[in-house]
Amino acid sequence: MSDNIKNDEVDLGIAGKLTKAFITSPLSIILFFAMLGAGIIGLISTPRQEDPQISVPMIDLFVEYPGASSDEVANIVIKPLERLMSHILGVKHVYSVSDKGQGIITVEFDVGQEMNASIIKVRDKMLANLDFMPPGVRSPLIKPKEIDDVPIINLTLWSKSLDDGQLRSLGLELLQQLEKIKDTNNGFVVGGRKEIFHIDAYPGRLAGYGVSIQQIAGTVGSANVSDHTGDIELNGYKMEVYSGDFFKKVEDIENLVVSVKDGMPIYVRDVADVYYAPEETDHMVNYYTGKANKTNIKATGEQAVTIAIAKKFGSNGVAVAENILARVEELKGRLIPDNVEVSVTRNYGKSAKDKVNALLKKLFIATGAVTLLVWFALGWRPAVVVTLVIPVVLLMTIFAAWILGMTIDRVSLFALIFSIGILVDDAIVVTENIYRRWLIDNKITIGTAIDAVREVGNPTILATFTVVAALVPMAAVSGMMGPYMAPIPVLGSVAMMISLFAAFVFTPYFIMKFVPPLGVLHKMHEKEEKESKILYAFFHSTISKLFHIKAYGWGFLIALFIAFFMSMSMFYTTTVPVKMLPLDNKSEFGVVLDMADGTALANTASTLHKMAQVLRNIPEVVAIQSYAGTAKPFDFNGLVRHYYLRQNSSEGELQIQLAEKSDRDRSSHEIALEARQLIKQIAADAGANYAVVEMPPGPPVLRPVVAEVYGPDKATRRKLANDLTEMFKESGTMTDIDNLMRDEYPVINFQVDTEKASRFGVSVQTIKETLAMAMRSFNVTTIRLKNALEPSRVCLKVPLSKRSQLSYLTQLPVPSQQGGMIPISELGSFVYKKQDDLIFHKDLADVEYVLGEPIGRLSAPIYAMFGVDDLLLRYQTVDGKELQGEYLGPPEDQTVPGFEWAGEWTVTYETFRDMGTAFGVALVVIYMLVVWQFGNFIIPAV
Repeated sequence: MSDNIKNDEVDLGIAGKLTKAFITSPLSIILFFAMLGAGIIGLISTPRQEDPQISVPMIDLFVEYPGASSDEVANIVIKPLERLMSHILGVKHVYSVSDKGQGIITVEFDVGQEMNASIIKVRDKMLANLDFMPPGVRSPLIKPKEIDDVPIINLTLWSKSLDDGQLRSLGLELLQQLEKIKDTNNGFVVGGRKEIFHIDAYPGRLAGYGVSIQQIAGTVGSANVSDHTGDIELNGYKMEVYSGDFFKKVEDIENLVVSVKDGMPIYVRDVADVYYAPEETDHMVNYYTGKANKTNIKATGEQAVTIAIAKKFGSNGVAVAENILARVEELKGRLIPDNVEVSVTRNYGKSAKDKVNALLKKLFIATGAVTLLVWFALGWRPAVVVTLVIPVVLLMTIFAAWILGMTIDRVSLFALIFSIGILVDDAIVVTENIYRRWLIDNKITIGTAIDAVREVGNPTILATFTVVAALVPMAAVSGMMGPYMAPIPVLGSVAMMISLFAAFVFTPYFIMKFVPPLGVLHKMHEKEEKESKILYAFFHSTISKLFHIKAYGWGFLIALFIAFFMSMSMFYTTTVPVKMLPLDNKSEFGVVLDMADGTALANTASTLHKMAQVLRNIPEVVAIQSYAGTAKPFDFNGLVRHYYLRQNSSEGELQIQLAEKSDRDRSSHEIALEARQLIKQIAADAGANYAVVEMPPGPPVLRPVVAEVYGPDKATRRKLANDLTEMFKESGTMTDIDNLMRDEYPVINFQVDTEKASRFGVSVQTIKETLAMAMRSFNVTTIRLKNALEPSRVCLKVPLSKRSQLSYLTQLPVPSQQGGMIPISELGSFVYKKQDDLIFHKDLADVEYVLGEPIGRLSAPIYAMFGVDDLLLRYQTVDGKELQGEYLGPPEDQTVPGFEWAGEWTVTYETFRDMGTAFGVALVVIYMLVVWQFGNFIIPAV
């Protein structure tokens, strides 16, 4: 082999110069292994998780305005706050809901905004405008939420012998240990009642002794103190003096003197029962095992608590989850007693690991397939070269992902798999041209190899940049879909650039290490000639007719147009269903239950229990957790939908765990469809609405089909929302149909007779305080018990069994300014009223929401929307006009009834709009690149 280099006088260009510098240099192999090592470091260090890292700051502002109606809250507090928040730079949407005495504003920032910066913007805007707050409005509570707050591990503790209070105490101790693990983030415990000190006051006893409930609160609160009062010097020592002592046991409270009557002390125990026990039940968490559960111990609704732990931003979710589970195993038998079961009810670390490993396997398969194809087409030597180049390109791409702060997830690995087919193009082009030039020269020289690379250098660079230009538009997608798609253009482009570098640096070097004899090259050429003759004959006979016989040419063009329009018509005829993203096959799904507003907790829990008992018989179900009156640990879907705020007694959730995909034949979607049918009658019998919630394959939305209803007044909006709800049902294309309007249900209001109150010397404020202490477990003080992880509250109240009897509650004594006690029945009466409606706003406009879930073969939201649009053709608004849903934004004129289609459609529209615009720009860029290469405007246009 000659090393003649006769191209000194030729301009080698970038490709030729790189090849000349590295084709025989020992630095090539050093650089190769350095890049390989860097890639391995990147593979080890890059965090692994199922979905891309997304920054979508959402900040909730909780505002209290005690006593105000929902209309007053909306007009006096929420609207001014909404306007302030909408002025903040980077805010995308401002949502709010106003209720009696309180309201919530959610500020959603643009995707990619920093959470800390967003919090500062909201806080600064609030602090700068506190003066507008009317008297009586409490300072807003700012609570941010982002994707890193979503727990990656849920551990459910359940037992057949311990109650929920004991399980909660154990859960807090276990959480304390688990949060010591590196890279864990926020953790919390769901379920279980806190152990508290109860002071159950009885109106009859209070009246008999002439003691008010305020006296008990004042006495207990003032006695639970210990303070440094000064210092003295005694026997040569300086000694600190303290007064008072903290409560340690029930007797300390019982023995307090609350008043004196006829010279006799009245103790707390005389007018109230004091005991230490779990707080009143306002939520319930239960655990059920299913048919696919492989443990020996079965659960049919045992009391439970769930520990939820998130991970820190940028940390490896797989490693964090594995470390948590390893620590739990260590603590079994030590902290965790044998009579407590620990079930892993969420493990995003494992699901991410399984997903990543499956994609890595496909990555190896794709690499092997490409290698075999090259071997078949060009021989084993080029196949070896390709096999050496592909791993370093892929590993360096992963290293780049690590440097760019990205993760190894299903989207980034898809980008690599997608890229493999085009990554080897550059290496194959270089290899083929070097072989071709050696055949022409009939000798193998280094100079010829360098010139061969120079010859194809510019076209290869152009082709690479063209591919990059075609990929980049995917990075232009806005909204939450943007971060999902970003790894494809970013990592795909990086991989292309690295493969271009490898083609000019490593490919020639390895070709020279695996040089085929000229005889082998001639045999390859002869084989190619034989195959090309057959192909040439076929294409020549076919294409020549198209060029030379007009009938064939026109017929071919007409056939192309017909085929194009026929394929496009399949969308209209629904022969080919259209959907933004395919349904995923997860190992979990949920059921969200909404009983009639005002339903008692026991009824909600009973309905959930019936549903769980039916669903646990599905063969693929491993376990079910039910949450009544509280929210399950939220996932990304629940974060966006604000499921974590579901704390009402009428609200509940089921979390259903399924067997691993490898252990079942049906997809999670098919199982969810069966579950929907199984619980349909149970929900109907309970008069409840429900939704079977599957994990979305892409960005979550409020619901796949959402109609945002606008109009000039509340009555018009609510009528239209109710009519749309019925049309959703009538269309037959949707299920899980609901709206967010509150059901009518009564509330009890104590109507103060101000004239009588004034005559007795009792203020309205005193009456309010008396009722508040009696009705809602008034927190008097706290007791710090030894080794407890949270303080125990001392709660004063009238027992639920007694305060539920309004006739009994009327005996409650109220202190008078004139001395003595006045029964509350003398100061007013209890009357029934309708609960205030919820008032929703979006971007400063009043709105109502109608929700639905598409079903059937045509499960894309667009088909369900078309079905409703057909029904709208015969619908008229209150003013006699036709109604049509807006697809591209809210109605311009909101003084008349109208609505906007939202939900998954918005994501679909924004994605295709942004990609279409960006691809238009990309086509111009590609055209300019080809014009630059050919120096001609016509050829690139063709």
